[in-house]
Amino acid sequence: MNEEKLKTYYNKFNEDKRLDTKHGQIEYLTAMKYIHDYIKENDKIIDIGAGTGKYSKALSDEGYDVFAVELCKSNLREIEKKGIRCIQENATNLKKIEDNSFDITILFGPMYHLISTEEKVKALEEAKRITKENGYIFISYCMNEYAVITHGFIDNNIKESINNNLIDKDYKITPKDDDLYSFVRLEDINYLKDKCNLKRVKILSQDGPTEYIKKVINKMNDEEFNTYFNYHLSTCERPELLGAGRHILDILQK
Repeated sequence: MNEEKLKTYYNKFNEDKRLDTKHGQIEYLTAMKYIHDYIKENDKIIDIGAGTGKYSKALSDEGYDVFAVELCKSNLREIEKKGIRCIQENATNLKKIEDNSFDITILFGPMYHLISTEEKVKALEEAKRITKENGYIFISYCMNEYAVITHGFIDNNIKESINNNLIDKDYKITPKDDDLYSFVRLEDINYLKDKCNLKRVKILSQDGPTEYIKKVINKMNDEEFNTYFNYHLSTCERPELLGAGRHILDILQK
């Protein structure tokens, strides 16, 4: 992961604004729905790679004890403004946090930006270490096929990507050390789960086809939006949809 490149990116990019759009709300509301399925009263929560604290703030407002970890100082300042306890740390080395400290661990941002498998394993091992026995780890990943379809075919970069070895013969994106985003397939996600010896509770498409039709969704009235969201929730766990959307949400148990 290129830390300086990431910090520069988040100095300009507002994650809260993205999640506040109608299409962004599908991703956010889906994650919150599934967190609420497993959270219990008095649970302690850690939000690793918390961005500007969208999830941390919402869960804190519900009365949960929330602690945030974030790499970028500009994001930390926003988290602090929201009254959330936080520290600056890299997800691959949470040295200031004790073992078995949290009931719920949220690991959304880091797996988007950690490029190598080794980095991802370190982050997941750290998340596991600080999670209590039988606690839950919520992980979000960016998916390979979404990137190939949108940036490759829709944006007409596919030929250049092939010629520059940015994707392999199986249309798997080839990671480079200075890439900002990491894109994975189901077999990559399964490898990380097994490597870290974690039990899967559920895996689902966090946003389904949303990103492909976001212009349509952003124009929906409330009734249309609620109908679409109900459709999404009724289909997001279907195996045939996994991997086709922009994000996958993997729910693991220690």
